[in-house]
Amino acid sequence: VQLQASGGGLVQAGGSLRLSCAASGSILTIDDMAWYRQAPGKQRELVAHITTGGTTNYADSVKGRFTISRDNAKKSAYLQMDSLKPDDTARYYCNALIRISITTRYTYWGQGTQVTVSS
Repeated sequence: VQLQASGGGLVQAGGSLRLSCAASGSILTIDDMAWYRQAPGKQRELVAHITTGGTTNYADSVKGRFTISRDNAKKSAYLQMDSLKPDDTARYYCNALIRISITTRYTYWGQGTQVTVSS
């Protein structure tokens, strides 16, 4: 099983980016999906989370600016980031709880995609 994240880049403050995360491999179902981020010298933090049914929650710092969504048929999750700020600069990681059999599920991480917001 692999998670492939894409969509990062360099953007000016106030701009937007859309991150994508696609899962592939021997997957039975995908349960929760999430985006985390890690800035240099800081701990990795949860940015947004979405359940199979579409219930979402966000870090306080991104509420009202970021939107997480998913397409179960495409085994994908997305993070729409609007009104970006320099403090959003970080490497963003996709995370998913994936069931590979009736009795077994694991948490997987993508390789990360860099988001840089210039002031």
